[in-house]
Amino acid sequence: MKPGATLMKHYLQFKDLRAEEYAYLFERARIIKTRFKNYEKYQPLADRTLAMIFEKASTRTRVSFEAGMYQMGGSVVHLTTGDSQLGRAEPVEDSARVISRMCDLVMIRTYEQAKIAAFAAHSRVPVINGLTNEYHPCQILADILTYIEHRGSIQGKVVAWVGDGNNMANTWLQAAEILGFTVHVSTPGGYEVDPKVAGVSDAGCYRVFEDPMEACRGADLVTTDVWTSMGYEAENEARQKAFADWCVDAEMMAAAKPDALFMHCLPAHRGEEVAAEVIDGPQSVVWDEAENRLHAQKALMEYLLLGRIG
Repeated sequence: MKPGATLMKHYLQFKDLRAEEYAYLFERARIIKTRFKNYEKYQPLADRTLAMIFEKASTRTRVSFEAGMYQMGGSVVHLTTGDSQLGRAEPVEDSARVISRMCDLVMIRTYEQAKIAAFAAHSRVPVINGLTNEYHPCQILADILTYIEHRGSIQGKVVAWVGDGNNMANTWLQAAEILGFTVHVSTPGGYEVDPKVAGVSDAGCYRVFEDPMEACRGADLVTTDVWTSMGYEAENEARQKAFADWCVDAEMMAAAKPDALFMHCLPAHRGEEVAAEVIDGPQSVVWDEAENRLHAQKALMEYLLLGRIG
């Protein structure tokens, strides 16, 4: 690390960083994005290498991290389950000890949070959670950056989460606790958010609604995810039935504030968790949201490797 850098940090959950660090990251992302749009060369991570380990397939995570690292002047090593020994013939701890001696930064997209936590505990370099069953911090980082771009500070606002109490919902709750907003959560019975898994101690940062329409009422942002996340495909038929009333449609958006935004981390299934008229409508910012994975993660990688700039 260069002078002024902080001690090594990992980014395994949203709550791994403090509110003031997020304020810094959002500002850095704005600056880095502006430079990118103006075709200004900016390569502070020259000679740095990012190892990307995928046990879950991805489009946005791979493209955003790989393109972002190259744009910042670094290089990338891409590993899939078939390419590496992670947790198969070699303990995760040993893989961490080896890979972190050869690379400067590691991004892992896997199933159990315990696996990435074990890797980080034995890594000599920062580890980033590219998605686990429990959390998706990089996505929420991009989502909040997108909200700030369109509407300003998210502090004091209301975010309606409609759908599965999954890794995205857990991470939204962590973000609400740290950044001072409220999440209205509505899930079908049996698919609720578990506050212990979410890792929040302030029950005031979220409210639970049985009726998704009521969750959306007065919301500044309405967001959802697929009904069946990766790894839960065997439950698809049961989930289709359970989630039938949790499709974000025009009526739900009408219950939210008139200037409410709609977000979805993608991929989306029109006609299931979201109506086509919503995701393709004027309140939807999903494409800005997807693009901001690139800019938010560039700021994150810069911060983890170099600390604060300026």
